[in-house]
Amino acid sequence: MTEAKTAFDAHHPPDPALIDQCVHCGFCLPACPTYLLWGREADSPRGRIYLMKMASDGETAITPNWVEHIDTCLGCVSCMTACPSGVDYGKLIEATRAQIERLHHRSVTERLHRWMLFQLFPRPDRLRLLWYLLAAYQKSGLQALVRSSGLLKLLPPRVRAMEALAPKVAPRQAIAAITPAQGTKRLRVGLMLGCVQREFLSEVNAATARTLSAEGCEVVSPPEQPCCGALLVHAGEETPALALARRMIDVFEKAAVDVVVTNAGGCGSNVKDYGHLLRDDPQYAERAKRFSAKCKDVTEVLDELGPRATRHPLPLRVVYHDSCHLQHALKVRTQPRSLLAAIPGLELIEISEGAICCGSAGIYNLVQPKTADELADRKAQLIAPNRPDAVATGNPGCMLQIGAALARSGHPTPVVHTIQLLDASIRNASPFGSPKD
Repeated sequence: MTEAKTAFDAHHPPDPALIDQCVHCGFCLPACPTYLLWGREADSPRGRIYLMKMASDGETAITPNWVEHIDTCLGCVSCMTACPSGVDYGKLIEATRAQIERLHHRSVTERLHRWMLFQLFPRPDRLRLLWYLLAAYQKSGLQALVRSSGLLKLLPPRVRAMEALAPKVAPRQAIAAITPAQGTKRLRVGLMLGCVQREFLSEVNAATARTLSAEGCEVVSPPEQPCCGALLVHAGEETPALALARRMIDVFEKAAVDVVVTNAGGCGSNVKDYGHLLRDDPQYAERAKRFSAKCKDVTEVLDELGPRATRHPLPLRVVYHDSCHLQHALKVRTQPRSLLAAIPGLELIEISEGAICCGSAGIYNLVQPKTADELADRKAQLIAPNRPDAVATGNPGCMLQIGAALARSGHPTPVVHTIQLLDASIRNASPFGSPKD
């Protein structure tokens, strides 16, 4: 009896049972960012699942055209919220991308670009060097000159995308290895610091540690913790991602914490999946499940604890933007809204298409910048008419992506993490970096 032909290799191909779970009902179509933009069936969740099925059944090879439809998926998993059949599209797209990276031969340019991203962004030590280079670029006036002269137009789109997304450099805020709880200790929590956030948005981590401390948590932030591997997993780079997952588990097991707190939606969804990712590793499979069970978004922890610290007024109009993985993968929607609504004087504003991705999506805005900009500009057009004082969200990629789009649209608006507003209210300070009047 001959084996069934398939375009995939034998190492964790997309699960045929998950593929067959899709009944092609179409509920996912209006939830999919790329289908919303282009209206093409092959660029919808059910269309991509059909492409996976064709490859699984040996009806197509992994061709450049086939790969393009998978590459243009943001992996935002909005379709999972919309799906009445409960198809775990996230596991399907990640397994498919891992197959592509093993079996498909990308162009030299594409391979070089991805290699550069994966050598940089999961490495906080290298990001710190980039911080110094970016600081020199901005403070020397070179950035202003480059932007005003039109030189950027001569650069490749992906380089322009990186330059546009670069945050304004501010002094890094140090996070203590242990931040004591204020008052009676309620929890001992471990804080994941992230990669880009650790080096370029350290104020978010500082606000997280202060807020948790004010609410009675002893906060442990091991400086030796690595990247969680989210960017690599979502891009199909399985082997290095699993190595980082093992290191992360080792670090926080030694920390002996009650809860591991994340403050980035993409990282949070990845660490919750460690049990699945390390299912084949006899030394880590059970440990990964225990670790994942301890992981929670900071807004979940604060909502469960209930407020203890006094909230001072913040008279601000704030648009809340849901991070895709926070709302669709982790199902965290009500907690950040409840925490923000409890701040005196803060007016919380909802916008339409709240379930649609802003275009950040890990490294998506760096490998698919044109599509990412289309989605970001669409998001900015929905935010700007509300004339908010700030936009709040729960993911560093969203912060940079939406901030760049609002600036591009002529409506520059501070984009902050939800925790920064809570921290500012507790400290009676400005969330934008200067003392309140």
